[in-house]
Amino acid sequence: MPKNKRPAIQARTKPAVRKTLKPKRAKQSQAATSRDKVRAHRERMRKRGFRLVQMWLPDTRSKDFAEQAHKDSLAIARSAGETDDQAFIDSVSWWNSPEAAAMEKLEPPAPWWRSGRTSK
Repeated sequence: MPKNKRPAIQARTKPAVRKTLKPKRAKQSQAATSRDKVRAHRERMRKRGFRLVQMWLPDTRSKDFAEQAHKDSLAIARSAGETDDQAFIDSVSWWNSPEAAAMEKLEPPAPWWRSGRTSK
């Protein structure tokens, strides 16, 4: 008897099992999907007191934006009230004010949102 063939008796005693073909599903890896990672990240941020805000903003890298910004700045510079407009902007600007400089000296070295605290 050849080595690769079974005796006829063994072949008959084994029940015939008909396998149905099922569509193969893609194996899900043990690693989290990107959807799961995003969901987990958002949950952590919400627990820290943040909320998600999504906004559409002009693309400041585009050529059209640069051209329009240049046209707008020329129009403002040539306007009759340019001096008054700039004086107003200077009066309400915080980032370059003496008060801002004084407050900056009192700030902790790391911003509060990076220190692990959930509020100021």
